Amino acid sequence: MGLGLRHVAVVVTCWILMLCSVFETSYGSKTRHYKWEVEYMFWSPDCKESIVMGINGQFPGPTIRARAGDTIAVELTNKLYTEGVVIHWHGIRQLGTPWADGTASISQCPINPGETYLYRFKVDKAGTYFYHGHLGMQRSAGLYGSLIVDVADGEKEPFHYDGEFNLLLSDWWHRSVHEQEVGLSSRPLRWIGEPQTLLINGRGQFNCSLAAHFSNGSAEQCKLRGNEQCAPQILHVQPNKTYRLRIASTTALASLNLAVKNHKMVVVEADGNYVQPFEVDDMDIYSGESYSVLLTTNQDPSYNYWISAGVRGRKPATPPALTLLNYHPTSASKIPLSPPPITPRWDDYDHSKSFSNKIFALMGSPKPPTNFHRRLTLLNTQNTINGFTKWAINNVSLTLPPTPYLGSIKYGLKDAFDQNGPPENFSNEYDVMKPPVNANTTLGSGVYMLGLNTTVDVILQNANAIRPNLSEIHPWHLHGHDFWVLGRGEGKFTKEDEKKFNLKNPPLKNTAVIFPYGWTALRFVADNPGAWAFHCHIEPHFHIGMGVVLALGVETVGNIPNQALACGLTGKRFMNPKQN
Repeated sequence: MGLGLRHVAVVVTCWILMLCSVFETSYGSKTRHYKWEVEYMFWSPDCKESIVMGINGQFPGPTIRARAGDTIAVELTNKLYTEGVVIHWHGIRQLGTPWADGTASISQCPINPGETYLYRFKVDKAGTYFYHGHLGMQRSAGLYGSLIVDVADGEKEPFHYDGEFNLLLSDWWHRSVHEQEVGLSSRPLRWIGEPQTLLINGRGQFNCSLAAHFSNGSAEQCKLRGNEQCAPQILHVQPNKTYRLRIASTTALASLNLAVKNHKMVVVEADGNYVQPFEVDDMDIYSGESYSVLLTTNQDPSYNYWISAGVRGRKPATPPALTLLNYHPTSASKIPLSPPPITPRWDDYDHSKSFSNKIFALMGSPKPPTNFHRRLTLLNTQNTINGFTKWAINNVSLTLPPTPYLGSIKYGLKDAFDQNGPPENFSNEYDVMKPPVNANTTLGSGVYMLGLNTTVDVILQNANAIRPNLSEIHPWHLHGHDFWVLGRGEGKFTKEDEKKFNLKNPPLKNTAVIFPYGWTALRFVADNPGAWAFHCHIEPHFHIGMGVVLALGVETVGNIPNQALACGLTGKRFMNPKQN
């Protein structure tokens, strides 16, 4: 389906389902209204019935489609009965609307059961985005969906394609998120293990194989008839056309590698920013990242071809997710003759780095300032507190307060969080190649207060975990801003490593990975007032402390909705409009 027809189809679907309405505003932009209800429901994402968190009876949630410059207005009603909810609009910078970022305890209060909250914000830049829950483990529970922003009317993409598909990647457990939360908070930690299934657009197949005939009968063939919820969404294509694949990863844990059998992909977008096109056979994608690739259907049209997504960065205990690239006029039921693509070995980090090192900004993209005003060097470690396992940054494990930072900073509520800022560096004596000599850490809720319009460098430093010879991948996501990825390296970052920085054409992204025992250097301009999360996008890691909070220019933020702050120390004040 072509881009224009697809756009029309989404709008018509919204109208039919009464999920959204569209109103013209000035200069051709539109306000797109949605009414959503979040609730638990029975579903079979991988052909095994579970309880998922859905929106308006859908899993994944409805896709939002808009154009750059449009305003999105989502009336979100919480029908969960016993727990709060928020939704984060991942990759949307929320320029001028920091209270709509959807981060519990940072930008807003959780939406209580039975309450409705209005998210209203502008999508200022075309790109591939998504949304997800940002309270507890609600992303693991299935609270996510796609958010696609097309170029504004009258503008064109810097590349041509004939049609497009959206691939939202996720992972799925059969045990509940509540069990996972209790396990993470237990002494000692009780880990529920690797996900049972990988999902493509919310669909996967557990304990069976779409490619069963390659296993000589050792794998059970999937029984998909009558089970539409787990049947793969097949990509139907015409021969000799170019298709845009919009790929986003909302996984809670897994890093993934995606490949299309016998087809090359040309990467053209990363995290909503255009990149210098480059060709790959397969691509790594980490939790929180999004890409667009161009795929040309130049293979024999009398066959179909596997699309595979497999685990990277962790010893895989989860089979790859599979679906089909179906060439017209070949039947979609025709199984490919060749096996699916083989995922690179899980710990082949040279393969991963080779892909990351090919990403450069498209010519004409904004360049980073040549100097910085402040540098934060953030050491990522695994630690303990009284026998409880934690993740920590510079030996502080983040604990979020009941009063949202946006309100407590704006109105000077000094008792709402730690007033001492967290450490900006770590001891030069620390050996990142070995487990910590002293594994103890502390809890903290302090904030890095940044000067408005200053240039900030962040050095993400990875290290050995508590167990010897173990250092994990961590994809870090910044809210409210994009950053330039200036470089990566091995071991401990030193002043000499600055010579390796790319100041000519570094990619702009909102999520960047640090590889085991390595470092990643970022630079951004702190020009968007608000209180912003910056954290590892692996959900269990953030849940037990792997993140920080950045605040800048909060005193300039106006018109914060009362409901965003109606909890904690700000609750009484902001539920009374006369005091605001």
